Amino acid sequence: MTSNDHDRLSNATLHRLPKSVDRPKYDRSQIRTGIVHLGIGAFHRAHQAVYTDRVLASGDNRWGILGVSLRSGDTRDALGPQDGLYTVATRDGSGDSFRVIGSIAKVLVAPENPQAVLAAMVDPDVMIVSLTVTEKGYCYSPASASLDESHVDIVHDLANPATPRSAIGFIVEALDRRRTKGTDPFTLLSCDNLPSNGETLKRVVTRFADLRDAGLGQFIRDKVAFPSTMVDRIVPATTDADRGAVADAIGLADAWPIMTEPFTQWVVEDHFPSGRPAWEKFGVAFVDNVDAFELMKLRLLNGSHSTLAYLGYLAGHETVSDVMKAEGFSALIEAMMDEEITPTLPPLPGFDIAAYKAELRERFRNPALRHRTWQIAMDGSQKLPQRLLNTIRKRLEQKAAFDRLALGVAGWMRYATGFDENGKPIDVRDPLADEFKQRADGKTSSAELIDAYLGLEQIFGEDLPKNAEFRRTVGDALAKLLKEGAARTVARTKV
Repeated sequence: MTSNDHDRLSNATLHRLPKSVDRPKYDRSQIRTGIVHLGIGAFHRAHQAVYTDRVLASGDNRWGILGVSLRSGDTRDALGPQDGLYTVATRDGSGDSFRVIGSIAKVLVAPENPQAVLAAMVDPDVMIVSLTVTEKGYCYSPASASLDESHVDIVHDLANPATPRSAIGFIVEALDRRRTKGTDPFTLLSCDNLPSNGETLKRVVTRFADLRDAGLGQFIRDKVAFPSTMVDRIVPATTDADRGAVADAIGLADAWPIMTEPFTQWVVEDHFPSGRPAWEKFGVAFVDNVDAFELMKLRLLNGSHSTLAYLGYLAGHETVSDVMKAEGFSALIEAMMDEEITPTLPPLPGFDIAAYKAELRERFRNPALRHRTWQIAMDGSQKLPQRLLNTIRKRLEQKAAFDRLALGVAGWMRYATGFDENGKPIDVRDPLADEFKQRADGKTSSAELIDAYLGLEQIFGEDLPKNAEFRRTVGDALAKLLKEGAARTVARTKV
């Protein structure tokens, strides 16, 4: 049976869900919009929206979410006929469990009606604007973590502030309108995988504001809170098979259910001058400083994930769990975590980092999740600096080996050529994909490719291309990949 054979999930059909399926038991018509979320993708719907759904269920109706798609109408088109409802399917080896989430009241599509988005952000009831727009949505240079002032959307938004395209443009225009009206500013809550994501967001927002009006920039510095966060939950892309399985399980069609793992973690700096939901009642950890947690996650989870994605894809594996079963990969990741990444991390007193690393590897092995290597490999130019390159910088500073980290970087370089080990094209999804292709064209040796890719200053900065040890170590790893292929190289890597 397919999802088309079922009636649609909606407010009117909620009562038909099986008793085994959790669902909103609060009056959704009484929810006020307290959060505008930019980038209403799968991760937000598996993570922050789930925590907020539990707050609403506790009786605090101030924190409904208005979602904003900054590019396409796909999410709005899927959730609109469902009154914003959708299913979260939690998967592990023991089976699936299902929960229908009701915290997202409405989804707007920014390019279709930017004024409606700005009006929502200016509403005095809105106390938080949160973001999951991925690294590239910040319109910044990953190597410098500063605003890319030549970015096409930034150029447009500076020239046309009342009709923005970028998340940064919407934020600054909304804050300016609130300032003009005398409405207190909202708190800006980044939930993306960026180093010190609150500080990074503050840096690009205030720089953009300064370019518009120095007084506006100073107002934002003085009055707007940018708490940093660490978020963690693995959320694979939803497939048609997933839609069919969810429909059969809940008895209703859901155009865009979310598939995820049991593990979920959210660490947040507690700085919300306008107020916030009581997320701590439902597992969120509020701390004074999130940097150590965030660095641990970026390097251990995300760095390992990217390494598995590039090398695993090249070795012919579709999912992370498949990669972890292949010869040498599990041992490679364990050794990389223990010997090369952990020594770069600041201390976390009372935190069991060995248990955390073991749990990460078990999550990677979850056979029910089917997290595709190709999906994780997307946007490598934006991810590489914080996931692998900054760790390597620390190892260079420590005068310590980084062979396994270098193999991850070499895996990205090999992947970015756009052809796999059998000569078949790779669909490389990246803001710099065209430049990768131009740089790699006609180059077959590791030396040629290293020279080509290290010219990408927005990825590697000015320091790494000049570092002989970095160039040699990554070059040696790339040469092995080109000669022996990823599977054999990993199988032969000493741990």
